[in-house]
Amino acid sequence: MFGGLNSELEIVSRIGKIKSNNEKLYQLLSDFTNLGNYIPKDKVADFKSDKDSCSFTLDKMGNFAMRIIEREPHKLIKICNGENISFEFNMWIQLKQVKENDIRVKVTLKAKLNPMIKSVAKKPLTTFINTLVDKLETIHV
Repeated sequence: MFGGLNSELEIVSRIGKIKSNNEKLYQLLSDFTNLGNYIPKDKVADFKSDKDSCSFTLDKMGNFAMRIIEREPHKLIKICNGENISFEFNMWIQLKQVKENDIRVKVTLKAKLNPMIKSVAKKPLTTFINTLVDKLETIHV
């Protein structure tokens, strides 16, 4: 998937539980304009978005941008790096309805980073992914 001297970093969140309607939750998450209310404000600044893309500053990582590249209704939102980002990544937000108003969410991030950046980025990116799941669990739509 990625080439060069970089090595892959994979971060998989815990499985979160969201008490929400599956269709409404998917609609919320598949549009970046809705995401600003759920990002960790202590880790993220300067959040800007439209339906398919967003940019922000991530604590200890610098400027960041991403865009939605695939949507599978009610199940998956696939995201990749935006323009002018110094590394490639893909992130999947997976949704699984267990029963009515009981949805499980898992976030997976795969990034190709040089070894020095990887060692510095692993902790903030892991914190970001886990905090994102924590925030998603607060959604009630």
